[in-house]
Amino acid sequence: MSSDHKESIRLVVIGAGPGGYAAAFLAADLGMDVTLVDPEPDPGGVCLFRGCIPSKALLHVAKLLNETKESYNWGVKFKEPEIDLDQLRYWKDGVVKKLTGGLGQLSKQRKIKYLQGRAFFKNNRSLDIALVNGKNQELSFEYVIIASGSRPAMIPGIGVDSKRVWNSTHALELNRIPKKLLVIGGGYIGLEMGNVYAALGSQVSVVEMMPGLLPGADRDLVNILQKGLEKRFSRILLNTRVVEMKELKDGIKVRFESPDGEQSEQKFDHVLVSVGRKPNSENLGLENTGIGLDKRGFIQVDEQRRTAEPAIFAIGDVAGEPMLAHKASHEGRTAVEVIAGYKVIFEPRAIPAVVFTDPELAWCGLTESEAKEQNKSYEVVRFPWAASGRALTMDRTDGLTKLLIDPETERILGMGIVGAGAGELIAEGTLAIEMAAVATDVKLSIHPHPTLSETVMESAEVFFGQSTHIYRPKKR
Repeated sequence: MSSDHKESIRLVVIGAGPGGYAAAFLAADLGMDVTLVDPEPDPGGVCLFRGCIPSKALLHVAKLLNETKESYNWGVKFKEPEIDLDQLRYWKDGVVKKLTGGLGQLSKQRKIKYLQGRAFFKNNRSLDIALVNGKNQELSFEYVIIASGSRPAMIPGIGVDSKRVWNSTHALELNRIPKKLLVIGGGYIGLEMGNVYAALGSQVSVVEMMPGLLPGADRDLVNILQKGLEKRFSRILLNTRVVEMKELKDGIKVRFESPDGEQSEQKFDHVLVSVGRKPNSENLGLENTGIGLDKRGFIQVDEQRRTAEPAIFAIGDVAGEPMLAHKASHEGRTAVEVIAGYKVIFEPRAIPAVVFTDPELAWCGLTESEAKEQNKSYEVVRFPWAASGRALTMDRTDGLTKLLIDPETERILGMGIVGAGAGELIAEGTLAIEMAAVATDVKLSIHPHPTLSETVMESAEVFFGQSTHIYRPKKR
């Protein structure tokens, strides 16, 4: 690979997603000479261009559409909404453009050199950048942070090369609203996009090969979410595999297999395959370095996010689970602080996860299944939203707040919430766990009334058998 230009840079960040740009911005703030490399014209990565942001914009619209139907219960009737798909797509793209453009401006203000292209390791001290303008640029570096992200995974053996088979990127393009849509995969991406298309008018079916949706979350929370989804989706098929997809002139014929081996077929207009994501660790030239990969393709790193090559770090999706933007951002800041000479490691006690369905589901810290696997002693306390004044005023009593508490130390070990706005409420649990708060701390912190945040306080009160709005004496 020939190079037209050679330059020495202190820090190169490969990938300008939430992990990469957070790392680059902090490094520049600390006085480092930074070059940021990404194929996109502006920072933002998959999250901003084809993930977190556009999906949440569409989920906001879905929430509004759902509320126009629910308002019938409140004495407010709306006519059937008219959906201008072109305008909706224009608005969604505008949100993305504002955010990525703002990040581009922040990058310029910090005097970060932004190269639109792809990076390839020539060895453990230099990179070859294939620029989008067709030229190549060689960079020698003191340090590199790899933040190359991930991409949608596909189902091996049953792929169909058809415009009717989507991944999450295709679904976000919003080119059409299919009459019948099958979502393969009951994870957060599939459920969120299923929510969007169901609100827009599609008959959505979800198929999941596992016994339940969202395998990482606690069942008591998922069961409440599933009840809500069953009202919006046509079908939810659990313990069911897709064994074949075949393109027809007017759709995709899908063959399912149940646990007992019984097979059935159904035709859909489109199929959204959402079975997870794969790390972008290929085509980086890592074979020209001493960097190691695990069996799933994740780059192996230590607690400082350092690879086997001391000058090279890896963060975000490419460095392992959980594949979350906020986890990547904090990893990026840790790596930069290590490079700057600080004695730090990445050791969060709680990384919050949010599923932006309706209702939302969020958790942080230990789940019950994790506590059981670790033989951790814990006590669960729950506060049902049917006892929340604020939930009643919103007609959203389909919620639950729960705490996992160490029965001896009374420390908060984990929190889970299902209900409207759960994603906004979970941060209190994250802070409580990081600060080693005990149940008394949460109980004595005055929460505003009437709010959904009170359900967190009253959950702590339940632990002591003293909740104001539910009678649940503590067992002695």
